[in-house]
Amino acid sequence: MVVTTKIADFAEGAFEKQHDLSADTIMIALSNTAYASEAPNPTATGNGILANVTQVTDTFYADSLTVDKTLEGVTSDEAGGVWTFDAADFSISASGGTYATFQYIYIYNTTAVTPDDQLIVAIDLETPISLTDGSSININFNVSGIITVT
Repeated sequence: MVVTTKIADFAEGAFEKQHDLSADTIMIALSNTAYASEAPNPTATGNGILANVTQVTDTFYADSLTVDKTLEGVTSDEAGGVWTFDAADFSISASGGTYATFQYIYIYNTTAVTPDDQLIVAIDLETPISLTDGSSININFNVSGIITVT
């Protein structure tokens, strides 16, 4: 089962007006390094930036997004006291060769400026994904949103 982890620094950034998730550019980064194995752990307080993530190389990468790695259909809505962050599902493919193995998808705000590239959420696919040329994986977010806060 996929495990979604809200980045510790994200809530603080949201309350300090560092994010406008309906208007900002929200992107993904792929990694094959477990959170706790990163130095420092990007899910821990004070470390929630993309620079703390070991990304896989993008050789042979392709996706179904209009602009590579930029999420589409991003919504940030509140209803009945529940805030929901969501985006459209997409696929990742290998094109021209085997794409680097990955297990973690980080979602981050590339518009946030202080600090740069603030992480929002980390998704552990719980198994390494290796894509050979022409193969793909669909990334389908939960019907109730990527994350919710009550």
